[in-house]
Amino acid sequence: MSQSKFDLVVIGAGPGGYVAAIRAAQLGMKTAIVEREHLGGICLNWGCIPTKALLRSAEIYRNMQHAAQYGLSAGKIDFDLEAIVKRSRAVSKQLTGGVGFLMKKNKITVIEGTAKLAGGGAIEVVEKKDGKTSTISSTHIIIATGARARSFPGLEPDGKHIWTYREALVPDTMPKSLLVVGSGAIGIEFASFFNALGAKVTVVEMMDRVMPVEDEEISALARRSFEKQGMTIHTGAKVADLKSDASGVSANITLADGKSSTEKFDRAILAVGIVANTENLGLEKAGVKVEGGNVVIDEFCRTTAKGVYAIGDVAGPPALAHKASHEAIICVEKIAGLEGVHPLDRRNIPGCTYCSPQVASVGLTEAAAKEAGHELKIGKFPYQANGKAIALGETEGMIKTVFDAKTGELLGAHMIGAEVTELIQGYVIGKTLETTEAELMHTIFPHPTLSEMMHESVLAAFDRALHI
Repeated sequence: MSQSKFDLVVIGAGPGGYVAAIRAAQLGMKTAIVEREHLGGICLNWGCIPTKALLRSAEIYRNMQHAAQYGLSAGKIDFDLEAIVKRSRAVSKQLTGGVGFLMKKNKITVIEGTAKLAGGGAIEVVEKKDGKTSTISSTHIIIATGARARSFPGLEPDGKHIWTYREALVPDTMPKSLLVVGSGAIGIEFASFFNALGAKVTVVEMMDRVMPVEDEEISALARRSFEKQGMTIHTGAKVADLKSDASGVSANITLADGKSSTEKFDRAILAVGIVANTENLGLEKAGVKVEGGNVVIDEFCRTTAKGVYAIGDVAGPPALAHKASHEAIICVEKIAGLEGVHPLDRRNIPGCTYCSPQVASVGLTEAAAKEAGHELKIGKFPYQANGKAIALGETEGMIKTVFDAKTGELLGAHMIGAEVTELIQGYVIGKTLETTEAELMHTIFPHPTLSEMMHESVLAAFDRALHI
């Protein structure tokens, strides 16, 4: 290792870690990043990016099956699962290569290996290439080690029939029947992918509704759509035991009414949350407090140990790449002493799920806003009343806005439908700028676009909608 003393060392090269390294280098810090597996972390290699590639293939396949509705004709519609997976992996590889380029461009030292805090700014690194241990030191250290799939007793993956997201991204076969345990973003996205390609999908969710972090009304619309597509949805239910054998998976499922049964599936996907990667990092020795499985940080990502910081999934929910990247910028700019650095406002973090139909949201749900004591104005606008949606043949969905009745503050926005994961950013910008309903009403939205529904939803909240 040509250098051993740095201004900043980042442990973990996911969307939090590599962004932190780039920003630090931009600010003139001598920076190193330690990664044990691959640049880009889970997001680029086994999460956000490859799943979107799979879902895009499923979306095109689904659209091809409805070609006649658009005045088109096509021959036999089929798919090649191996080719779909190959494309997904190629997309991932292209982006991880891009991260490598950015490291070189910004003169960041990349160390392939496993890092452990040794106290006093020292970091022990077991290098991947030869297994040798070396020590580097840094004035500042950022922990960005991410998280991994959670498992429970009786619900352990075996890598063959019982999958985590990793195995689900590179399936060895197209299952005829699939059990998905958990209906958060990960579970529902995989359920959508395999369902679109013809698998008989059953989703079991312990909470009383699918996608439980979303607004209750959006959740209900999502369930209705999923069931219309052929999925079986069990809410308020649990899987007590999973057993794998040569023929597939058997699952003991207890429904909301207390009735239990054992069902057989070709494969099962566990999507029951994540657990932070805090083990074997030397956190206790370094004086870094861990609580509830996550590293404890303050509003500027500082841990309880001087000069040690944590960002992203390892520092607690929400487990979102863009949250990690934003924390990275805040953390590094605060270290650099820049003026005007603001803590992360969790109310302005958007959430996106790329199922079919897509779901996106920001801010408070209607129920949460009521619980917080707000007097509300609620606006809703359906996709079926929008000209662009009709032209696209995408008339399923709704946009819902939640305002404080007294101040006009936009408290939350919740969407389901085509391309809402792109549309949501308009409301995120609005919330970040602390916009009111009046400013949104006076904003000109282009026609014909799906974004017009955002305008109409705002108008509807104050009884001024034009097209419903």
